[in-house]
Amino acid sequence: MDYMHHFLFGIYPYIALAIFLLGSLIRFDREQYSWKSESTQVLHRGQLRAGSIMFHVGIIGLFFGHAAGLLTPVAVWDWLGVGHGAKQVFAMVAGGVMGLLCLAGIVLLLARRWSNERLRNATTFKDKVVLLWILATLLLGLSSIWVSASHLDGHTMVTLMNWAQYIVTFRAGASNFIDGAPLLFKLHLFMGMSLFVIFPFTRLVHVWSGFGALTYLGRAYQLVRSR
Repeated sequence: MDYMHHFLFGIYPYIALAIFLLGSLIRFDREQYSWKSESTQVLHRGQLRAGSIMFHVGIIGLFFGHAAGLLTPVAVWDWLGVGHGAKQVFAMVAGGVMGLLCLAGIVLLLARRWSNERLRNATTFKDKVVLLWILATLLLGLSSIWVSASHLDGHTMVTLMNWAQYIVTFRAGASNFIDGAPLLFKLHLFMGMSLFVIFPFTRLVHVWSGFGALTYLGRAYQLVRSR
């Protein structure tokens, strides 16, 4: 069990990261025609607009919220005078709002796909895996709020922060920080890391294009002159 714990939370994060980066690069190099979001709007509009907006706003908020919350050193929060308990409450509220928004969006998107025969037939196995995997990860994350509410001292939150910061800085002993963390948190971490594993093989790769589109904001204006 100790070896499995060390593998899942000390080694597996790097395997997931390697597959995420190398897999994305290889797919872009070899299968550029498959590099798209594969929109189904032409088949059936339904609740696509509302579901897509809520889902994307929610999941983007969760991504950057997790990144800022986990990767900002504890010393910085202490220097700002933000107590561990106060930060935990803020994370619970912000994560709950973004999580519920994302949940409402993905439920609409799933209902849209399964309620229309054309969409059901057009939905691939990979689409089902992505949607259901994100849904399961999201539900585990939202469920962890109730566990966190039972102890507002911020201790578990700090251990998760230390684990994440040890992982991204390639320091040994990261898995030791969450050895005693609740199982629900460990499941959420595993599902979240595994999402990066399946990323390069699904439509999720269009996220890279979304980041690339930001470069348009800094481009010079195109001058069009009449003859």
